[in-house]
Amino acid sequence: MRRTERYPTIGDANSLWHIYKTVPFFKVAKNFFVIQMSRYTPFISFKNFLFRTFLKMKVGEKTSFALMVMPDVMFPERIQVGDNSIIGYNTTILAHEYLIDEYRIGDVVIGKNVLIGANSTILPGVKIGDGAIVSAATLVNRDIPPGVFAGGNPVKIIFTKEQMEQRQSSRSNVP
Repeated sequence: MRRTERYPTIGDANSLWHIYKTVPFFKVAKNFFVIQMSRYTPFISFKNFLFRTFLKMKVGEKTSFALMVMPDVMFPERIQVGDNSIIGYNTTILAHEYLIDEYRIGDVVIGKNVLIGANSTILPGVKIGDGAIVSAATLVNRDIPPGVFAGGNPVKIIFTKEQMEQRQSSRSNVP
């Protein structure tokens, strides 16, 4: 189960119609500008600086965001990425979701030494454990335990941590 805070919609319009009652317009505009700059810059340290300084994201040391990564434009401060992780090309990390009758906000916590494959989407309120690998084009709609290999739409565990360790040890035994 994802950990999100739920806010019902008041009135006859869907929750996105009331967006600027949820988050200030100028915050969204600033975040959009910063994110667009980061999406196109090839300089990883500059991206991390932008994310930490202007979006208030918690970004670990030596973490790498590939080109076109799209952090949440409304609540980027609810995203945390651990040390030495890689977020693959064109990945979207959401900390909010607007539905017809409500909107939800949740923290996204990505651990240390995590690899997120290209074109993945991470939904609000999930935690990805240390050392996990998420394959390309995955919809992460629930927590991912540490050390596993996961993928798919919706995400499923493909190899457990123990199976991953066994695969790595069998590779190291090959002459």
